[in-house]
Amino acid sequence: MPTADASVRLSDVHKAYGTVQAVRGVDLAIRPGETVALLGPNGAGKSTTIDLVLGLARPDAGQVRVLGEQPDDAVRNGRVGGMLQTGTLIEHLTVGELVRMVASLYPRPRPVDEVLELTATAPLAGRDTTKLSGGQTQRVRFALALVGDPDLLVLDEPTAALDVEGRRDFWSAMRAVAGSGKTVVFATHYLEEADAYADRIVLLAGGRVAADGTANEIRARVGGRSIRATLPGADLAALRELPGVSSVDRRGDAVVLACTDSDAALRRLLDRYPTARDVEVRSAGLEEAFLELTTGDAVAPSMDEVRP
Repeated sequence: MPTADASVRLSDVHKAYGTVQAVRGVDLAIRPGETVALLGPNGAGKSTTIDLVLGLARPDAGQVRVLGEQPDDAVRNGRVGGMLQTGTLIEHLTVGELVRMVASLYPRPRPVDEVLELTATAPLAGRDTTKLSGGQTQRVRFALALVGDPDLLVLDEPTAALDVEGRRDFWSAMRAVAGSGKTVVFATHYLEEADAYADRIVLLAGGRVAADGTANEIRARVGGRSIRATLPGADLAALRELPGVSSVDRRGDAVVLACTDSDAALRRLLDRYPTARDVEVRSAGLEEAFLELTTGDAVAPSMDEVRP
């Protein structure tokens, strides 16, 4: 894909903080209109990658392009909106005043009242920014990222401080934004959010791309199935000896068998344990794929540990 056709392109990007290699040779291209989730354990390089895209950090080697420009140029031209985990809101302004002030910095901002409604911050418009809860502050950050009507939205753990209702409202708003053709990149620890809302998932581990594809494609990378059955008092050692079983776990009266050959395992299980009930066979989930693809990597320390 030519660089001009990518909203975001990282080409063999490296970034170190002292002796810590935070990003190690990342190659990534994100198409216009895509919603892409960055997943990975703490210290995998998600926040550093976002800093590079936003122009808050420069690569030690490799190249970063955002909307065909240098990242800081794209940000300066009002084409990028960012929502970070850290930083405080400007004090002694109301939420409405703050959003209007930020809107005035952009060449073609969205209507402020529309943004306040979309981000569920309209009820907070008259409240001082120092009087907000953590979840309310996060909603205001989202409004600030959105009000410039950017072509690219970059969000770092956007729902971290939100309750269940707040997360639902946030993703409802994000669906509307993505549906208008915007490119969205978000880092998250919530696997179910990546599964439900991302067109594509980029799994980072140890500063490298461990997997890149749809949720189904990443599940397929792992393969295997599991069998769950209610089987009180079962001998776990005997279950491990069943053909096609790689490991066994007890969960109350139930057992979960991780399988390399679920058909062979299921036939022998039902033959040997005819009293087994509530039997389920499941394909590997995103969580299993996440764990298998990231376990054992030399993961860099979290950026909280290496940023000055």
